[in-house]
Amino acid sequence: MTIELKAGPDDAGRRLDRILRKSLPDYSLSLIHQLLRQGKVLVNDKRAGPDERIQPGMVIRLTSTVNHNIKQVNHNHKSACPTLPPANRQALPEILWRGSGIIVFNKPPGLASHGKASLDTQVKAWLAEKLPDSLSFTPGPLHRLDRPTSGAIAFSETLEGAQLFTRLLRERKLTKTYLAIVEGQINGDEEWQDELSRDTTLKKTFAGGTQAHSALTTVKTLAVNALYSLIEAHIVTGRTHQIRAQAAFHGHPLAGDVKYGGNHRTGGFFLHAWKMELGEGLPDFPRPLVAPLPEAFQSQIQTLFGLK
Repeated sequence: MTIELKAGPDDAGRRLDRILRKSLPDYSLSLIHQLLRQGKVLVNDKRAGPDERIQPGMVIRLTSTVNHNIKQVNHNHKSACPTLPPANRQALPEILWRGSGIIVFNKPPGLASHGKASLDTQVKAWLAEKLPDSLSFTPGPLHRLDRPTSGAIAFSETLEGAQLFTRLLRERKLTKTYLAIVEGQINGDEEWQDELSRDTTLKKTFAGGTQAHSALTTVKTLAVNALYSLIEAHIVTGRTHQIRAQAAFHGHPLAGDVKYGGNHRTGGFFLHAWKMELGEGLPDFPRPLVAPLPEAFQSQIQTLFGLK
């Protein structure tokens, strides 16, 4: 069996063995290296080693007697970004900004960021006919929002965009601010500085623990009534469930966030990724980028606090 793969723009500079591992998910790394040693992998009809750097347009041919599943992205990008059957297609959420290989959507509450029947699935299907072929890159979410959480979420459209966004996050040049309704009265501004640890079995974040990591959230109160507060939460770090866990630890769980001790009265919690701001890096990025609130969130704010 001969396999032919053609490299695209997002494969530029990637090692041959890594491209093969990505393109042939059922081939073990040891099998790939065995085929390379045996001269059964050619790049532009020449024998190549595992550290060969691949450039766009190069053709990789592999001869193997092993019949495994192959990720055929060289001829058709649809295997990396599958097209959904008509019955499963949904309208994409609002695009807040698109540029530099990054797309920012306004995710509605109730839609998972990744996994089956998720925003990730929708975006990949939408991009299927829009992206050049790639053997080693698949577009996807650059961070995550919980299913009930709404608001701004960024996806990579290109490898360059993914690398840029990751760098901006690492250098803390990209910041995110949320709106949330919490239980109890928070009068004035607060700073929540905690050590958080993650229980992967319970899928829950706790304060303290031997593997804890620092988490910092600054809180600004926007409205208060007898039972609830509307807050603006600016996350300096990016821990899983950071706002949910810290709000509960500081005595103000998100209203309706039963997992973290909230009551049942609101029928689910209200947390919205409201703003993204950049210090530098993307000249045409809005300052700030604002994700409009879902109607249900707006209605809850009006009901509880009389704000429009």
